[in-house]
Amino acid sequence: MIKILISFSLLVCLSNALKKGDCEVCIKTIQNFASQLSETSKKSTTEIENDFKTFCKRVAIGKEQRFCYYMGGDESSATGILSELSKPLSWSMPVEKICEKLKKKDSQICDLRYDKQIDVNTVELKNLKVKDLKKILSEWDEYCEGCLEKSDYIKRIEDLKHKHVRSDL
Repeated sequence: MIKILISFSLLVCLSNALKKGDCEVCIKTIQNFASQLSETSKKSTTEIENDFKTFCKRVAIGKEQRFCYYMGGDESSATGILSELSKPLSWSMPVEKICEKLKKKDSQICDLRYDKQIDVNTVELKNLKVKDLKKILSEWDEYCEGCLEKSDYIKRIEDLKHKHVRSDL
């Protein structure tokens, strides 16, 4: 019975650990923020929280802005868990561990992911999803009028590729 309990508790501990690629927005945003903190600010949780709100106003865009919203660093945030960030930072806890703790409080924080960049020169277009093909066209500020099939999107991208992509890279 004791072996079962030990095995179960070990399994629970391992399931809380971050896997490669987990919490990428959380980790990058906190690393960026922490690198901008002064040594005196790092010791005060109040200063860390105020600096984080300023960081969110000045620097955060896109996924980082969404992270700020979840944390309570954005003016429009309904709630906040900034103390879950400021205390561990003041203790010099590693960023990955801070994100693990934040994940326990709000799983949405680790659900944030950066959009993957697609290299049209090297990718096999027929292996992409239609959603990704549409994203390529959208990034080029193009559209595919009358496209119904995946092959229509691929043909449109191939037709426009010379206009939007440098092939000498």
